[in-house]
Amino acid sequence: MKATAYINRTIRLVFCISLIFNFQLSFFNFIHSQESDFIARTELTFGGGAMNYIGDLNNQSAFGTLHGAWSFGLRSWIDNRLALRAEVANGRISSDDYLEWRNLNFRSDIFEAMVLAEFNFWNYGYGATDRSWVFYLFGGIGAFHFNPMTSYIAPGGKEEWVALQPLRTEGQGTLEYPSRRPYTLTQAMLPFGIGVKGRISKSLSFSIEYSFRKTWTDYLDDVSTTYVGSELLLQNSNNGQLAAMLADRSETPNAVGIKRGDDSLDDWYAFMRVSIGLRLETLLGWTRSKRCKL
Repeated sequence: MKATAYINRTIRLVFCISLIFNFQLSFFNFIHSQESDFIARTELTFGGGAMNYIGDLNNQSAFGTLHGAWSFGLRSWIDNRLALRAEVANGRISSDDYLEWRNLNFRSDIFEAMVLAEFNFWNYGYGATDRSWVFYLFGGIGAFHFNPMTSYIAPGGKEEWVALQPLRTEGQGTLEYPSRRPYTLTQAMLPFGIGVKGRISKSLSFSIEYSFRKTWTDYLDDVSTTYVGSELLLQNSNNGQLAAMLADRSETPNAVGIKRGDDSLDDWYAFMRVSIGLRLETLLGWTRSKRCKL
């Protein structure tokens, strides 16, 4: 009886060890296959191009002053038509007043991060070989950081740039204008656009695209509503004298309530870029041969 019990316990122990081992092996193979599949379907993207601004200081024109910009991201194919992207980008927007009597100007560095869905008009993605190029649409959601600044001639004749948001040039946060709240410098936006991409080789691809950023702020340029007068700014701004000088730079000071901007339309910006895609398999595929195979 003791021998039988010992044999049964041994069999159960061997069975449990075998079950645990098989589970670990299956789990490892699952993770390995998912990782391999992700590597095979994904590429790094590096892009460069230009950003431009659309708002009060260029009469809502889609073609404004261009500044260099760059981007970095990942594109992962879901199937031959659909891909997901995650990207970060940095650029600059600026404008000088198209209405010379306002005499306003600004520039702002833009930092953005976003996730996007990309839809191709024809089969092109991972595994598709029937086309070497394709048109596509894309859109998603993201966040961006901005900080409008303006230049002025400081005492001594030297040009200086100063951040406008702390000056509250349109009376934001004052008792006289309770509906005008100080705007935040990090906000949500909706990126969307159109592009064309093609294959350079098995490992490399290129794309050319034009995209807009729909924002929910009218203060990319620090211009939105009406003049509030120098007296209020002198009393309420963090730097009243500078705020009063930069809020109204017309040769003849504007009366309180005169229109300074158009608050019926939010500001936008756009990004035109050319990018190169490099497959992760080219970079990381060599590591597969280094792994232990069970």
